[in-house]
Amino acid sequence: MSELDEDTAVSPVAEGMWQADVGSRWNVGSAPNGGYLLAIAARAVLATTGRPDPLSVTAHYVSPPEPGPLQVAVETVRSGRRYATATAALRQGEREAVRVLAAVGDLAAMQGPTRVAAEAPTVPGPSGCVEPPDGGWVPEVARRYDLRLVPAAGDPPPDRPYEVSGWIRLADGAPPSVLALLAFADAFPPAVLGPLDVGWVPTIELTVHVRARPAPGWVLGRFATRFLVDGLLEEDGELWGEDGRLLAESRQLALVMPRR
Repeated sequence: MSELDEDTAVSPVAEGMWQADVGSRWNVGSAPNGGYLLAIAARAVLATTGRPDPLSVTAHYVSPPEPGPLQVAVETVRSGRRYATATAALRQGEREAVRVLAAVGDLAAMQGPTRVAAEAPTVPGPSGCVEPPDGGWVPEVARRYDLRLVPAAGDPPPDRPYEVSGWIRLADGAPPSVLALLAFADAFPPAVLGPLDVGWVPTIELTVHVRARPAPGWVLGRFATRFLVDGLLEEDGELWGEDGRLLAESRQLALVMPRR
């Protein structure tokens, strides 16, 4: 069992109600990472609906939970032949931490037209990339991943997006899963961290579309921010397999906080 499997485990409490134990080793400072919380919610939704794969998962982060017990209330909105739709609310006591809307199904059973008008980014392999600089402080969640970034090329011109790309895998050596893709979508350092002098970039909303189950090995990620307006940024992400398959896409809205 991987660290991610262990720390996203859910146990039934009642119909549609699950309990998880939020682990501090996925923290950024004192708050759990958003992708990690998204994986907990998705696991509870999959267990409730009996479907194997998340197709689309959207989370709104209401308030950061603390490490410890957390309840996940799942409601199946509709269960169809190809996919089911459900909501999930992550709560600690009376306080809601995350609200999730998800579509789940079976990626292996999906059939239909396919056209991918894009390719995986052309970057050096993992051995040609570098580990993220720690800057004197490494968030605990960063220790859960083996992350190799493409060396930064300097600040982009004003008409180009901020961008970060590189390779990622779980630090404990476990092969990636569809739940790991949800965590990977929020595991790279925000693309604005290098060019801008910012302290923290908390996520307000995160959506991940899972397109394929990953094979063992590295996952290639590319994340870009085109719009930063009044301290709010969007970040669009792509995750690709070593074989060139598109695995997932993501978009998040985040708040740029000044350095303390």
